[in-house]
Amino acid sequence: MRKLQFSPGGLNKFALLILLALVGVVFLSPISTPAQSAEGRHGAVATVSQIASQAGIDAMKKGGNAVDAAVAAALTLGVVNGFNSGLGGGCFILVRRANGEFLAIDGRETAPAAATRDMFLRKGKPDAQLSQIGALASGTPGALAAEELALKTCGRLSLKELLLSAANIAADGFVVDKHYAAVLKEEAPDLRKFESTRAIFLKPDGSACKAGEILKQPDLARTYRAIADEGTGWFYGGPFASATQTWMRENHGLMTVEDFRNYHAVLRQPISTDYRGFTVVSFPPPSSGGTHVLEILNILATRDFHAPDFTALDRTHFIAEAMKLAFADRAFWLGDPDFIKVPRGLISANYGRALAGKIDLRHASRVAGHGTPRNAASDVFPEHTTHLSAADAEGNWVALTATVNTHFGCKAVIPGTGVVMNDEMDDFTAAPGAVNYFGLTSAEANAVAPGKRPLSSMSPTLVLKNNQPILSVGAAGGPTIISQTLLNIVNVLDLGMDAQTAVNAPKFHQQWQPDELVIERAASPDLLKGLGARGHTLREVNALGAAQAVGYVPNREIFQGAADARGRRSGGSLVTESCKYRERAESIRRDKRMYYEITFEQIAGHDRSLASLRYLWSASARPHSPSSGRRIGARSGRRTNGAGSSGWNPCAGQCVGARAG
Repeated sequence: MRKLQFSPGGLNKFALLILLALVGVVFLSPISTPAQSAEGRHGAVATVSQIASQAGIDAMKKGGNAVDAAVAAALTLGVVNGFNSGLGGGCFILVRRANGEFLAIDGRETAPAAATRDMFLRKGKPDAQLSQIGALASGTPGALAAEELALKTCGRLSLKELLLSAANIAADGFVVDKHYAAVLKEEAPDLRKFESTRAIFLKPDGSACKAGEILKQPDLARTYRAIADEGTGWFYGGPFASATQTWMRENHGLMTVEDFRNYHAVLRQPISTDYRGFTVVSFPPPSSGGTHVLEILNILATRDFHAPDFTALDRTHFIAEAMKLAFADRAFWLGDPDFIKVPRGLISANYGRALAGKIDLRHASRVAGHGTPRNAASDVFPEHTTHLSAADAEGNWVALTATVNTHFGCKAVIPGTGVVMNDEMDDFTAAPGAVNYFGLTSAEANAVAPGKRPLSSMSPTLVLKNNQPILSVGAAGGPTIISQTLLNIVNVLDLGMDAQTAVNAPKFHQQWQPDELVIERAASPDLLKGLGARGHTLREVNALGAAQAVGYVPNREIFQGAADARGRRSGGSLVTESCKYRERAESIRRDKRMYYEITFEQIAGHDRSLASLRYLWSASARPHSPSSGRRIGARSGRRTNGAGSSGWNPCAGQCVGARAG
């Protein structure tokens, strides 16, 4: 095997390659394009964007851990996937540190101090336009505060370093893929209403950018660089907050500089349940997602899915009925625990058994309303979206879900900043029983109040076996986030699927109201017929949302990053990347230098030549011990978009501008 030796400096920065694997697991996939996964021993990052996944891997190669990788990917998604998430939105970050500690970082948006319970009512009726488009629709953004807190508590790299990398992408531009172009075309009528938005995302004639064109965002690049140079105070109370206040006043909004100054990310206590010998850890309220993923799992635990007389139809019917019961509880009980009492009993095994007893195994039941767990008044929790998962060999795992709510949030960009503002105020209930954009209803518990955080379906979740993480999972897609996350867990734990196969498998969703079972057309005709015969009102769809996951396979000692091909609705790039290398256990010291041998391995059956290189590393360059599982290589080549993207391009089936020294 040929070996290459690099001296310190110069080309040694490009010593580590990123290998992208295209896995042809299409049997269960609801669309014709194959999903993409990658396997590696050092770690993995799964996002909806090749560029964002690359940013996460680059962070690991700079000495960062999975938390650094997740934040790097999230900041980059705010550039290349900004219609789903970004600085103007919020996020939930669930972290499992290498020492076994769990953190739940709540970066959910908050209602402005001037917000009122009936602010979206006109003539006594909810006006959805007010909560979905324009200045009143936005809550105070929390994503940046949460990401900074994650880095300070768990990361190694600086926020400045990660911001500057993302800023370069915003300034240089990236190639608009088919999915992005389709979203732009769909949202163009609303984007045209705001000059600052139109100037960035639409052409002078008002038409949308097309696939293959370069989208540059110089204002957003300047915002990222300003925060990098001056700190997050520039955003929370400084020039950005002032610019937002000015725009809000000009457009009849409520948000002020004081709302930004008073914002803080919250450390919450993660919630968990035991499920068939596994520990499932998820996010607490104001996430309804984590609560109801666990609630449904407790219902499912009462049935043996492997019993000889328990068929796939039985399983699907039982899960759908469990979803219905949980969503009925969501509509009544869930809200911001700092404002209302959310019963902890919703995630108790006893309550799960009680709900399971209400399910008719042979026929779909009508659920009149919510259940009531024991001690509901006293035992309470303490006072269009994107998901990414990341893990490293040290034992750090991250599940991060971020959003601006619907595509392009409230459709407005704060002038001069490039920041798309969220429309999360639509996630409050405008009036008890009123439906939001996603058709969800909620009660007084989720009413608007100053400083309150709206209910969310985001469900970042981690799964452990014998205290060792084996799965990080979450999804995008409004309320289907809960169903997707749940089904991915069931697919892995009950049905023995690997992460990618689990993500590919057909999904279904039941949210109580409307009383219909939404199911992907990839489901078998016999299953659809059987569900109909049991009384389910079926609505068939091509795809439900999109999930991302990282799994760990203990017997092979590898990570598997799994990206959902549903995210490529219009054929856009969707890649999972992972560091894959084997470290030589011993190091050789010579002239105060350290040598490591790294072997790059063939992955996913692709006929790529094996390359072994001897990497020369200066002892003064802050090396890390191979035995610790930490970084030993330096940075790979700088990302360039389009033809300059580093790595294996599964879509084109060729290496696109790969540079590795």
